[in-house]
Amino acid sequence: EEIQRETAYPDGKVEKVLKDGCHLIFFPNGTWKKVGSDGKTVTITFFNGDVKQVMPDQTVIYYYADAKTTHTTYSDGLEVLHFSNGQIEKHYPDGKKEITFPDQTIKNLFTDGQEESIFPDGTIVRIQRDGSKTIEFNNGQRELHTSQFKRREYPDGTVKTVYVNGQQETKYVSGRVRVKDKDGNIIVDTKL
Repeated sequence: EEIQRETAYPDGKVEKVLKDGCHLIFFPNGTWKKVGSDGKTVTITFFNGDVKQVMPDQTVIYYYADAKTTHTTYSDGLEVLHFSNGQIEKHYPDGKKEITFPDQTIKNLFTDGQEESIFPDGTIVRIQRDGSKTIEFNNGQRELHTSQFKRREYPDGTVKTVYVNGQQETKYVSGRVRVKDKDGNIIVDTKL
């Protein structure tokens, strides 16, 4: 583009004003800055290859050249990071984080300490603040893991529980209850 005016400064900086109103500023270390004709769009290309763009709506897009990562900060406080491996992280102003992994697993980290992961096959894992975990499988089965037991609930209503001492209890829809000790020996079986 045609240069309207060029100014060289004693510190080595050079400013060029283009006919369309854009300003280009070149710094001695190789960094350069472009201010759009609107005065609001600014792009800084750093000597190391990083690029920072400030948009008219105050959105800031920063590209880290070495890491091949883009960090966008929106005026409402939302931050979105795009990593070179395909991972995307969203950091919300309220503190919640959402991470989408390359395999499309989505992990939500809530401000109260709870976590939720949604896997591509439809399985959902929720972890509470106390460390207990609920797993919902795409086949309708559900598991609950606590410090005291692990319990699996089947779609037909059957519930199997394994306690920390190794004892197992199975409750069937029919009302039957079977209890085994840690070695698998049946202690109770209420066959109906």
